[in-house]
Amino acid sequence: MTAPDAPPRDRRWFLAVVIVTAAAALRMIFAAFIPAFPDETYYWEWSRHLAPGYFDHPAGIALLIRFGDVVLGPFGGAATPAAVRLGPVIAGWVAALATIAIARRLAGNAGALRAAIVMTVLPLAAAGLLLATPDSPVLAAEAVALYGVVRAMQSAPRSRDSLAWWTFAGIALGLAFCSKYTSIFVPVAVVLAIALRRDLRMRLREPGPYVACVVAALLFMPVLLWNAHHGWISFVFQIHHGLSAAKGSAVVAAFKHEGDFFGGQAGLASPILFVLLAIATVRALSRRASGAEFALAMVAAVTFVFFVWSGVRQRVEPNWPSPAYIPAIALLGATRFGRNGERWFVGGVVLAAVMSAVIYVQAVVPILPVKPSRDPVARAYGWRDVTLHASNIARQASAQTHVVTWLAGDRYQEASELAFNDPSHPVTFATNLSGRVNQYELWPKFPEQAHENDNLLLVLDTLETTADLPEPIKKLLPFFYSSMRVDRVALRRGDGVVGVRDLWLMIRWRGRWVRSGR
Repeated sequence: MTAPDAPPRDRRWFLAVVIVTAAAALRMIFAAFIPAFPDETYYWEWSRHLAPGYFDHPAGIALLIRFGDVVLGPFGGAATPAAVRLGPVIAGWVAALATIAIARRLAGNAGALRAAIVMTVLPLAAAGLLLATPDSPVLAAEAVALYGVVRAMQSAPRSRDSLAWWTFAGIALGLAFCSKYTSIFVPVAVVLAIALRRDLRMRLREPGPYVACVVAALLFMPVLLWNAHHGWISFVFQIHHGLSAAKGSAVVAAFKHEGDFFGGQAGLASPILFVLLAIATVRALSRRASGAEFALAMVAAVTFVFFVWSGVRQRVEPNWPSPAYIPAIALLGATRFGRNGERWFVGGVVLAAVMSAVIYVQAVVPILPVKPSRDPVARAYGWRDVTLHASNIARQASAQTHVVTWLAGDRYQEASELAFNDPSHPVTFATNLSGRVNQYELWPKFPEQAHENDNLLLVLDTLETTADLPEPIKKLLPFFYSSMRVDRVALRRGDGVVGVRDLWLMIRWRGRWVRSGR
C-alpha cells in the first residue's frame, strides 16, 4: 500500500509575514538616505529632553527616537536620519504584523495575505511608516490593542482567556494613549459596538473590559500628571488645533476643507483601495458580520467620521485619520468580493503599488514635474547647508565680539533643524514671535541661558525683498544694541530652490526680553 499524499502546507501566513517584513526593511533603507524633515528634527529635540508629555503630543515618538540613538550611537549613527527613524520603522513593522494577525483571526491565512499586500502597497504605509512622527507608535499600539480586542471577543465570555486578552488590549491601549491623544477613539468605538450589538452586550457583564480600561488609564497616568503640572497645555492645544473654527465664510471653508480631506485620503490610500476599504468597513457594520468584525468596523468608522466632522470647522491633515485604516485593512483582507470586485481589488493594489513606488523614487531623485517649493518631499532638503552656513557666521561673530553667539529660529522648524544638522548639536531656541506656540516655550529660553552682551543669530523663513524689517526683528530690536541681515541662503534640492532663509545677527543683548507675540 502506498501512503496517501500529505495535504499541501498552507504557506500563506509565512508569505504574509515575509511581505510586511521585506517592506519594513525597504523602508529602513530609504529612511537612511532621506534627510530628516523639520517635524522629525523637532521630535528628535524632544528625545534629548525626555518627559512624559510635550506641548503637542505624549512621549511615544520621543522614546522611539531615543531608542534609535542608543542603538546606532555606538556605531557613529546617533543624530542621523537612520537613528531618528529606526524606532518608528520597527513600530511600523509591528503595526503591519498586528494588522495581518487580525485579518488571520477573521479569515485565516488567505485574509492575512491579502491584508499584507494592502498594507505594503498603500502610500499611507510607504510614507507614514517610514517617517518619525507620532503616527508610527500610535498605529503600532492601536493595531496590537485591536488584536487583543478581537481575541477577547472570540474567547468565551468570563473565561480566563478572555480576561487575559482584555488585559493585553488594555496594555497596548495605554501605550497608544502615550503616543497620540486620538487613540481615545478606540475604546469609545469598542464600547459603542458592545452597546449596539446584542450578542456583544454580555461582555459588559465580565471584568475584562473594565480591567482593560483601568490598565490603560494607569499607563496613561504620567501623561495626565504632566499635563496637570503644565496647565493642561497639551490638551488645550490639540482641542484648539483640531476643532477651532476657520476664518472667513464657514460654508466655503467647509467645502474646501472636505475636498482637501477626501483628496488627501484618496492619495494616501489610492483611489480604488480607498473605496474598497470603505466598502469592507460598511459591510462589517451589518448584522451579518461577526461581533469582532463589527467592533473593528466601528473603530474605523468612528475615527474617520470624527475627522470628517472636524474638517467642517478646520483643515484636517491627511494623516490624522490614519488609525482608521488599521481595522479597515484587516476587514478588507477578510472581505470576499465577486469576480468584478476582485478585479477592482487587483487594480487597486497595482495602482497603490505604483503610487508608493513613485513616492520612494521622488524622495531620492525628483521625477515628478513639481516645483521644489511645492514638493512635500523637498521640505527635507537643504537644511544641512543652511545650518553649516549659519554656524560659520555665528563662530565668526563670536570671534569678533568675544561673546557667545547663539543659534535660533523664529519657528520650531528652523530651531530644530539647526540643532540637528550642526555637528556639535548645540542648544538652539525658537523665539515664536510670529509662529505658533510649541514645545520650545516650555524649555529654557534665550534669556534664561544667555548672558548680557551675547549675540543671537536668527534664521527666518522669509521671502521679503523690501526694506521693511520682518516682524520678529522689529520685536527684538529694542533688546539688542544693533542688528543686521548678514545673508540670505536658499534651501536647495539639487538645482531647485525649495525655500529661502534670512540670517539676522542680533548684536549684544541688553539683558531684557520680549514676550512671545500672541
